[in-house]
Amino acid sequence: MLTKLQIKQMMEAATRQIEERKKQLSFISPPAAQPKISSSSQSERLPIGNTIQPSQAATFMNDAIEKARKAAELQARIQAQLALKPGLIGNANMVGLANLHAMGIAPPKVELKDQTKPTPLILDEQGRTVDASGKEIELTHRMPTLKANIRAVKREQFKQQLKEKPSEDMESNTYFDPRVSITPAQRQKRSFKFHEKGKFEKIAQRLRTKAQLEKLQAEISQAARKTGIHTSTKLALITPKKELKEGEIPEIEWWDSYIIPNGLELKGGAASKRDEYFGITNLVEHPAQLNPPVDSDTPVTLGVYLTKKEQKKLRRQTRREAQKELQEKVRLGLMPPPEPKVRISNLMRVLGTEAVQDPTKVEAHVRAQMAKRQKAHEEANAARKLTAEQRKAKKVKKLKEDVSQGVHIAVYRVRNLSNPAKKFKIEANAGQLYLSGVVVLHKDVNVVVVEGGPKAQKKFKRLMLHRIKWDEQTAATKGEDEDESDEEAVKKTNKCSLVWEGTAKDRSFGEMKFKQCPTENMAREHFKKHGAEHYWDLALSESVLESTD
Repeated sequence: MLTKLQIKQMMEAATRQIEERKKQLSFISPPAAQPKISSSSQSERLPIGNTIQPSQAATFMNDAIEKARKAAELQARIQAQLALKPGLIGNANMVGLANLHAMGIAPPKVELKDQTKPTPLILDEQGRTVDASGKEIELTHRMPTLKANIRAVKREQFKQQLKEKPSEDMESNTYFDPRVSITPAQRQKRSFKFHEKGKFEKIAQRLRTKAQLEKLQAEISQAARKTGIHTSTKLALITPKKELKEGEIPEIEWWDSYIIPNGLELKGGAASKRDEYFGITNLVEHPAQLNPPVDSDTPVTLGVYLTKKEQKKLRRQTRREAQKELQEKVRLGLMPPPEPKVRISNLMRVLGTEAVQDPTKVEAHVRAQMAKRQKAHEEANAARKLTAEQRKAKKVKKLKEDVSQGVHIAVYRVRNLSNPAKKFKIEANAGQLYLSGVVVLHKDVNVVVVEGGPKAQKKFKRLMLHRIKWDEQTAATKGEDEDESDEEAVKKTNKCSLVWEGTAKDRSFGEMKFKQCPTENMAREHFKKHGAEHYWDLALSESVLESTD
């Protein structure tokens, strides 16, 4: 592609060469000394120039004509190939034609298409644009003028360049790796991703199978609970299998046997890989934070307790204010002044001369006043005294605690609860402290559950763990145990232990009652009916562990 400046320079060079040739071929002779001739004959004479050989003149003429023809062909080719502005093409045509006419040479005929009529559109069978000879041609595309359209065209061109395969030079390079994909600079647009046929059917089938498996496991566990081997099998998994002698140190503790794989020998010099252990990570398990069962938003009000000195000071202030009020009423005449408070000790100081005139009469009057004051005092005390029902209600109110914010629960396990005296103590104290609960009687696992306030729980806990002597044996039990050995007697020593204590939102049981359960299944069903079967599981597990120990 030639620029305008290059075309202009080529035209100027061609014009210069033509001018030089014209000067060489000119037959104008230089002025020389000639004889003087008259004016009439001077106009008739012709100028005589320098003569040139005919062969040389013909050679010069042929060279000039050949160069002019080449320049015209070059100009016509440039005009045919380049889409130049009409003004520049016109000027170039005018200069070239003027030079050729000046030399007397006919310019070559150039077929010019009519610019007013559009080029006929010829399409082949495939819809491509072809010329008259059937060759495919590419139409000129107009460039967009808007910036957005220009950017869109450039983006499309950039995408095409990215999609193109690497060149042969790149493939021939020893460092080129065809496996590396060229990632586009821009993010591809998200398209629809349709699921494969049968995907959700497989998921539903998997969920149904899982539900059936869980149902089967629940039935198996329920059957195990009914037979009473559920808790025993769980405890058997954690109890040590190997019996150790007294003073012998085990190679591994039973609580570590879960994370150490089977068949791994632990010796002093043996060091196993960390990957062989199960469940050991660098993470710390934190329990999930649960909200408390009671409402913690209610403000807690603390009672104000005064010291003895502050109580006396407050009493003096209130009495002084009441006395001032009475004095003001007496001063204003609203009430009569009170009689002087006369006693035998201050008789002479208060009455003075009156006591001297008639001492017997004054003494009788003073004693009457003293009796009147005594009677008024006793009547005031009797008016303030509570009735029997009020005293009972006050005592009940003092013992009954507010359990709206949470019920305190304690679970005890007693080995032997056949003694009726101890049964009575438990029932009587629970009734006096207004505690609810239940006592389940089973062989070697007697569970006592009490529910109530914190103060009552504190008193009942002292009763169960300290006041009642559980190891005391009655006369009937002594006769039965005489035949047994000392080891069995030690094993069957009766005692009470606190299994668990905590809080719950509501009570699970009513008034304290005793329930005899000959089997584990019956005992668990009784607790399950009240929604507290975990009490029985906990007490039974402690009993099993104690028996294994």
